Amino acid sequence: MKDFRLVWSSGFIAVAVYLICATLAFFQYPLRYSPLDNWLSDLGNPLMNPTGASFYNLGCILVGLFLIVFCLGLQIWNDGKKRRIILLSITQVTGILSSLSLIASAFFPLGANTPIHSIAGKLHIIFAGFFLSFSATILLRYPRASKWIAFFGLLTALVNFIYGLFLHEVFIAEWAAIGMFIVYVLMIAGNTFIVSSSHGASRTIGSL
Repeated sequence: MKDFRLVWSSGFIAVAVYLICATLAFFQYPLRYSPLDNWLSDLGNPLMNPTGASFYNLGCILVGLFLIVFCLGLQIWNDGKKRRIILLSITQVTGILSSLSLIASAFFPLGANTPIHSIAGKLHIIFAGFFLSFSATILLRYPRASKWIAFFGLLTALVNFIYGLFLHEVFIAEWAAIGMFIVYVLMIAGNTFIVSSSHGASRTIGSL
């Protein structure tokens, strides 16, 4: 039996935890903070945000763990077809690697361990781009899946790669890439919840 709850619950919780922890860190940030002048990771910088950094970094660690569960739960997309299994395997592996990179970036925060944080952050973006591309490709192939989610995923992947390759020094480009990724996870979680409510948690998306 395929349980859709693993996907929608972990997806919703991951987004909620990130927003709550980022907000707590923001209210502790002692300086002016904006998407035009700051990285998201500045909230987790213990040198710039000594009383709030722990909130942000703990949040990223928890988010990474919940996203690993989210990626494992995407096994509900497995319909037994060889090509789909290959795409799904790549999606899950890159999603998990992206999540592990996010966790590493929180263990080695900006400011305190900038070189390691930078490497982990770049790996997070690279793996996230592949996760977005392959997961959206899978969604395009399902007749009853919401195509607008797949198209948004491909657009998010494009923005992610443009940020990683060309705009990695532009603050707002990071905000756009991460923000769209969050929305994409919410879309998948929401659609999975709707599907499970309408058709029963024991069916895969491909069988609808």
